[in-house]
Amino acid sequence: MPHMLPVSALQQGSPMTFFILVKANNRTPHTRAPRRIHYTTSLRPSSHPVRVAAISFLNPAPLMWDFEHPPLAATLAHRYKLHSTLPSLCADELLAGRADLGLIPIASLTPSLAIVPGCTIASLDRVRSIQLIVKHPHTLNSVRIIAADTASRSSRAYAEILFRHFLGTDPAFLPAPADPIAMLRQADAALLIGDPALLALERREHIEHTIGPCLWFDLAHEWHTRTGLPWVAAVWAVRSESLGSNHITASQMIEDLTLSREHGLAHIDDLVREWTPRIAVAPTTIREYLTHNIHYTLTPDCIRTIELFRRYAAESHTLPPLPNLNFLT
Repeated sequence: MPHMLPVSALQQGSPMTFFILVKANNRTPHTRAPRRIHYTTSLRPSSHPVRVAAISFLNPAPLMWDFEHPPLAATLAHRYKLHSTLPSLCADELLAGRADLGLIPIASLTPSLAIVPGCTIASLDRVRSIQLIVKHPHTLNSVRIIAADTASRSSRAYAEILFRHFLGTDPAFLPAPADPIAMLRQADAALLIGDPALLALERREHIEHTIGPCLWFDLAHEWHTRTGLPWVAAVWAVRSESLGSNHITASQMIEDLTLSREHGLAHIDDLVREWTPRIAVAPTTIREYLTHNIHYTLTPDCIRTIELFRRYAAESHTLPPLPNLNFLT
């Protein structure tokens, strides 16, 4: 489990930049011991803002509260510089040196990146925002072609693990825009991620009226029922060497991100009001999603999930091996 240093008081400093992602059988829980974990303390004072890549999905909204709302938004703007990109591109920008900090898919973690302790985007069972829709007459075992939204590498990897590791099949994944009706017209199943998955659930009756009967699978639930562990989508990750010119310490970064999460979770009603005009989902569903479907604290079980996920992904040739997890401290 990552060790959290005592949090220092908020300090005024130069801005900094980071990335944000703005989505059975064999039920014996896996209790495999965590692999060796490395820590780094290489954040040194500097004079440039930390670059952050952000997205506008609903699920990161509580994590971003302080960066987008008073009274701390103005202070954080001196330390962080945000810009928007696609969820699947956040890790690319981080690894290419165009950003310093990012809320990236766990599928995109590499040995050169350090996980920032404290925050995550995860789910303890059903997440709602990762839907695998299988059209009649297919079942999970008979699916051969899946039209896949390309917004999240982790969700695609979870789907590949479900089929290759747990079901012993190997369907083809066809990249496609997140339009469930168009996807299901060209494939046996559709994989929807983030807000498009939430919208598809709201339009389920219309989709099935157009396409025919479908089976709907929540990938977080499928993972949980087979492993006994939470489903984890993303974590804050930092290129430690890039922060040598930023006037910020590791402890302050951890505190900034953790406080923003806590303040966001304390303002759920405000977030519901903000997001209701932005997404065609009922306010009660938005509230349920932010308070029950999504889990925002990086716990030891979440860390075990990351390790098991990467091991299964490597064994199924979905992702390269990641022998150890690095943590910022």
